[in-house]
Amino acid sequence: MALALQYLLVAAAVLVSAVYVLANRAPHFTRRCRVAFALSLVAASRPPWLRALGRWIAPPPSAGACGGCSDACHRG
Repeated sequence: MALALQYLLVAAAVLVSAVYVLANRAPHFTRRCRVAFALSLVAASRPPWLRALGRWIAPPPSAGACGGCSDACHRG
């Protein structure tokens, strides 16, 4: 039993380290993954606690994001 707990703790430490490195080395990829995962959780058919988890996981809006207008930022 103790050996299984040890393996579980080591696996958790490796997972946390991998997420930290990924977030620092590939921030755009990490953001896209967070957005995709959060969108799957905030569907109207999900229970309220799961939608709240999805809102918590979702990244904050980016500073350069447009508000959805049809201004010059959409005309490339």
